[in-house]
Amino acid sequence: MFGRYLKVADTRPDCGEALHHQRADDAPPYFTIIIIGHVVISLVLAVEIAFRPPIWLHAALWLPLTVILALLVLAPRQRDARRPAMGPTHAWLRSRGEGGDRR
Repeated sequence: MFGRYLKVADTRPDCGEALHHQRADDAPPYFTIIIIGHVVISLVLAVEIAFRPPIWLHAALWLPLTVILALLVLAPRQRDARRPAMGPTHAWLRSRGEGGDRR
């Protein structure tokens, strides 16, 4: 369903169903921020209290760690983007009269 981390694919590769009406909304960045934020901020505070390093050392440690953690969090989601979506599809709902564009 997803072409990239925050972008829904235009169509499903297996059946060609249009997915332009689906939205990723705020869930992917929210979960990324929560996961990375809890890990990195906890470590920053622990290191600051225990060792009181200079600010340049904080930057040298935490910026690369944050990028690495972000890539680890994003990588499984991008692999899952190739799997078909679970649950009823838009076409199935439309065939039952429960979905579709209602203008």
